[in-house]
Amino acid sequence: MPELPEVETSRRGIAPHLEGKVVTDILLRQSKLRWPIPKEVSRLKGQVIECVERRAKYLLLRSSVGTMILHLGMSGSLRILPSTTRPEKHDHVDVVVGEHCMRLRDPRRFGAVLWTEDDPLQHDRLVGLGPEPLSEDFNTNYFYAQCRQRQSAIKQVLMDGKVVVGIGNIYATEALFKAGIHPQRKANNISKKRIADLVSASKQILAAAIQQGGTTLRDFQREDGKPGYFVQQLLVYGRSGQPCVQCGAPLKTVQIGQRASAYCGRCQR
Repeated sequence: MPELPEVETSRRGIAPHLEGKVVTDILLRQSKLRWPIPKEVSRLKGQVIECVERRAKYLLLRSSVGTMILHLGMSGSLRILPSTTRPEKHDHVDVVVGEHCMRLRDPRRFGAVLWTEDDPLQHDRLVGLGPEPLSEDFNTNYFYAQCRQRQSAIKQVLMDGKVVVGIGNIYATEALFKAGIHPQRKANNISKKRIADLVSASKQILAAAIQQGGTTLRDFQREDGKPGYFVQQLLVYGRSGQPCVQCGAPLKTVQIGQRASAYCGRCQR
């Protein structure tokens, strides 16, 4: 599933091609994604896309009449293409701006195209979300206070969108390794200093992943069709059984919240 760096990479890729441009057409080839695409999205036709923003893993295409909200689901991707490019089997939606279009491809159809004429941040899918992990609102004092209230495994708390948005399995695994924290340790049993290390590690890893264009594992590609390169820097995710890069011990795996989590039994405690 595309995580925050992949979605931010997509936003940065499509924004220069859409912002300030008039939408000349909206083409819906498949209206049944995770939720049915509301017919009101056609209102974007003839409007100027004022800005392309991101909130958590959602992209917001704002106009004066409303906002199109996009989610890439498990396998979705956005491409900027000549509008005359013949669609392929899993190309479901085009937002046409003159000679070019933004095309949503989603083989598994778990993505979403939504519409709102109100404040998009108050949409049912976005309201109640936690702070952005790269913002000043996600800081040691805030996260420590959240952890003190929870006996769940720290990895589950780090991946809870109501606590902080956009940190999925890949980056939570990497951040916990960098901070030296065992993924199963109870959140309310971690010192403030170690929470500070985890906050710092999370920010560093997400920023580095965005700089590298995200992580290509299965389906993710950037808006230009090129892969993300952060996969080359993964130290623990997907490396179970291989030697730890710090101590050489074989990396282990544990199931947390129905997800496999790789970790080092020596370096993480």
